[in-house]
Amino acid sequence: MVCKNCETKPVIALPNSKIKLCKSCFIKYFEKKAYKTITKYKMMGKEREIGVAVSGGKDSVSLLYFMNKLAEKKRTIKIHAIAIDEGIKGYRDLIEVKKFCKKNKITLHVYSFKKEFGMPLDKMIKKINLKPCSICGTLRRFLLNSKARDLGIGKLATGHTIDDEAQSVLMNQFKGNIERSARLGPVTGVVADKRFVRRIKPFYFLTEKETSTYCFLKNLPINKKGCPYSAESYRAQVKKMLNDFTAKQKQTKHAIINSFLEILPMLKEKYAKVKIKGCKNCGEPCSGDICKVCEFLKQIKKK
Repeated sequence: MVCKNCETKPVIALPNSKIKLCKSCFIKYFEKKAYKTITKYKMMGKEREIGVAVSGGKDSVSLLYFMNKLAEKKRTIKIHAIAIDEGIKGYRDLIEVKKFCKKNKITLHVYSFKKEFGMPLDKMIKKINLKPCSICGTLRRFLLNSKARDLGIGKLATGHTIDDEAQSVLMNQFKGNIERSARLGPVTGVVADKRFVRRIKPFYFLTEKETSTYCFLKNLPINKKGCPYSAESYRAQVKKMLNDFTAKQKQTKHAIINSFLEILPMLKEKYAKVKIKGCKNCGEPCSGDICKVCEFLKQIKKK
């Protein structure tokens, strides 16, 4: 079979259909879909400073490339790359990210667990009996939000794909944490709060396979090493289950997200009145009196 549009040799069969596209047509399709998502959900707004959370993996580097390309065309926004070094031995390598940002004249901000919290993640998990991903996710979100806010960034773009969002929806369902699902969507958050920097997800309707293909075709430099702790995570179990379902029924992930987006407005309306407090220790927004970050750090210091 040949490319649906130009009858050239295809490089990919789209995951949720029988359509096959060549390199040129696929790149156009990918970028058009991401831009359409940005436009439909008014992700950019009037913000002049846009942050991109970059880990060095295929999704975040592809997003950084795409957002920078968009900024070069618009010339009304400035892109900031924000990277977090958790302190995982042999994993977090930002060498290629630094080269990429320097080559493309993108301002890169790097923050580390060791400098911000006093020790790397590897050392933290030896002190408290918690799963690495629970600590890491909480601390990463804390740094991304607080540092983006300090930099005056209006929106923070993340490389989440439809795979990631479908996993999150199912995880919250399985754990009965519907309030957390209310914060999901192409633009995160339930109510506007100046303490939160809204996350935007331009790749929301694109699959992991499509992002990987885009990254490969653009020959983008990435860190191919996987996190050594990821196999222990609950997300990894849900991801495997979801991929098994999708192998038999291609529309599975899209069906989950489409149905979720139908009920999302009702979820946001239901939880819109939930009061967001400020942590008594650090002042960061949280649901209780003390935020999770301060709770973790207190446990670590005790040990």
